[in-house]
Amino acid sequence: MSEGGSKAAVTEAKAGSAFHSRDFRLYQSARLMVIVGAEAQSVAVAWQVYAITHSALDLGLTGLALFLPGLFMVLPAGHIADRFDRRKIILACYGLQALCTMALLWLSLTKTHISNGRVWPIYAVLLGIGVGRAFSGPASSAMLPSLVPKGHFVNAVTWGATIYQAANMVGPTVGGLLFTLPLVGMMTPWNGAAIVYAFTLFTLLGFLILAGMIRTKMDRATKTQFNAKSMLAGLEYVWKTKLLLGSISLDLFAVLLGGAVALLPIFATDILHAGPRGLGLLRAMPALGALAVSLLMVVKPIQRNAGWLMLSCVGIFGAATIVFGLSKNIWISLIALVIVGGSDMVSVVIRGSVLQLATPPEMRGRVSAVNWLFIGASNEFGEFESGLTAHWWGAVRAVVVGGIGTLVVMSAGAALFPALRRADALTAESLMGPERELSLAERVD
Repeated sequence: MSEGGSKAAVTEAKAGSAFHSRDFRLYQSARLMVIVGAEAQSVAVAWQVYAITHSALDLGLTGLALFLPGLFMVLPAGHIADRFDRRKIILACYGLQALCTMALLWLSLTKTHISNGRVWPIYAVLLGIGVGRAFSGPASSAMLPSLVPKGHFVNAVTWGATIYQAANMVGPTVGGLLFTLPLVGMMTPWNGAAIVYAFTLFTLLGFLILAGMIRTKMDRATKTQFNAKSMLAGLEYVWKTKLLLGSISLDLFAVLLGGAVALLPIFATDILHAGPRGLGLLRAMPALGALAVSLLMVVKPIQRNAGWLMLSCVGIFGAATIVFGLSKNIWISLIALVIVGGSDMVSVVIRGSVLQLATPPEMRGRVSAVNWLFIGASNEFGEFESGLTAHWWGAVRAVVVGGIGTLVVMSAGAALFPALRRADALTAESLMGPERELSLAERVD
């Protein structure tokens, strides 16, 4: 396709074109609700664990508990997403997460583990939530192209990321407010974390209702055998498709090293002295920056030089992380986190578009599983890494060293992945072009 044709393919969808699809509206409404609840719950869990133990390492272990199930289950989860109805998989997984939230609510109301200074029951419940995420992640990502026409896909990715960041902005703020809101006239246990968990349970039930109303016909399931070779096909495809490998691994190591979110309870308590509401505000700032940038990209989508733009924004992400780590002023910290979120948002949209546009439909579940494994490594395992380094060096030094590491990763990514540097328009023709000398059979057989 000519350059002009590629450009036309990028701009043919109007700003809100993805919402012309009924099932896309239903699914994004469900996501908005459930992510608000999940982010509110994460604030309550983090504050509760740190209040019990006052340990950065124990705080980091909350992320490890969420990540471990994905490490062991995400490849079979991707295969299952390619074989079975993805909508039903998602409903089952969020049903499991609702049960886990009920368990957190029960633990908070009984307060037995808190009085004994134990946090392992919380970790056990987080492992269950991690199992649900391990199977729902690949299915959700692979289902998205089925909800909108092909020409509206990049617009759908951008709006999906926008809604995710809007929920990430609102959720922590709601969690911080609810955590400090006593319910007058009710039993004493209905304070703090219990209120937050009850709210999260409500959002999960709302998600199940809305997602259950989706009627889009899913892509035809593959009939491949359930074996090690088939499960590893997605990993092999990513390894041989250097554009995919570069975009996914760049995001992995940048967020793994530069993530400061896991340490925000320490900054809110010991450095900025902001309390639970301040923690909610700090948690919301990256989402605020991401939301602003995503809305800009909806109106003015990325048309050229996507690879260089992604690399540049990873560098900005690292620099803003360093500023946050060094700041002792709440306003400077808030602004730095806004920049962290805005720069990361560009990477999210580019990576999400590359992931689906450069992957055949029959491979999307397994390739999405690899992506979700990398995302889990950067987010949940990154929380453990942050907690561990903070335990060794202190929170400030851990964040600053992580930001410097992100800048190193950006430089290494530019040198090691020329296919990523050359990535231009976010279209299937542009992104798949350099890879067409390898047939699908050569990639996965």
